Amino acid sequence: MSGASTGKASLWPLLTRRVGSALLTLLLVSMVIFGIAGLLPGDAAQEALGQSATPEQVAALRHEMGLDQPAPVRYAHWLSGMVQGDAGQSLVAGMPVGAIIAERLPNTLMLAGMTAVLAVPLALAMGITAAIRRGTWIDRAINLASLSMVALPEFLVATVGVLIFSVKLMWLPSIAMVSAEASWSDTLRSCALPILSLTVVVVAQMARMTRAAIADQLDRPYVEMARLKGASLSRVVLGHVLPNCLGPIVNAMALSLSYLMGGAIIVETIFNFPGLASLMVNAVTSRDMPLLQACAMIFCSAYLLLMLVADMVALLANPRLRAQ
Repeated sequence: MSGASTGKASLWPLLTRRVGSALLTLLLVSMVIFGIAGLLPGDAAQEALGQSATPEQVAALRHEMGLDQPAPVRYAHWLSGMVQGDAGQSLVAGMPVGAIIAERLPNTLMLAGMTAVLAVPLALAMGITAAIRRGTWIDRAINLASLSMVALPEFLVATVGVLIFSVKLMWLPSIAMVSAEASWSDTLRSCALPILSLTVVVVAQMARMTRAAIADQLDRPYVEMARLKGASLSRVVLGHVLPNCLGPIVNAMALSLSYLMGGAIIVETIFNFPGLASLMVNAVTSRDMPLLQACAMIFCSAYLLLMLVADMVALLANPRLRAQ
């Protein structure tokens, strides 16, 4: 009991260091985001007034929006608001950024969640099957399929899906219509093509990482010993190998699932999906810096949170990593 309690207690300093590192990384990312946003040509005042506006009108609107203040002052004001949960006002819509994001964030979370529900079991099944059947035609077929999926760009997968399932077969709609009044079946049918497109993009890397991790463990002596004792290969893989591979597999899944939050811009644009990624594209077009910066921070925070969870799972699954 004392050893178990000591092991649990030793996790707290590691967790504290990981959280501190994530917060420091987020602070540095906020500086980069603010700096890059400031380098974009034009600003919200010019975009709002159009090209026919006089310099005096643009200057007056810039002063009203606070865009004429020094960059360090604007950054400090924005960061203090973000820490307090206030992302500021949209320079284009004239309403709180938090309210705009609150309308789109559930859609992105729903899309990412449904994609994860489909992609994670599929990737695990592909990776485990390929590792167990190493060297056979099944392994080669799965490797060829995963390599092909990795090589395919998102816009090509989405476009081919529209051509086949919407234009040719007319099974699924080409535009993802999401509304609170729609039933789950209608929402699922409307989002089927975006989900399938994202699944094709993220499942290949997860499957390849799963296969590599399990194949490495299958060459270990404890697997051979278990096999000599009469245990079936499937029992060895599910009962012994898979728990030892949990760390790298969870890391691969976290990397892939973090893409669903911020990397689905092309898919959301093609299917006109009302998510956070397409909202950020609109913010770039309109030079709505508070909205752009808030969206980027949400994506970065989601990525860091997934990486933190993956690190903790790896530490819990493999106590030897705690000494590193």
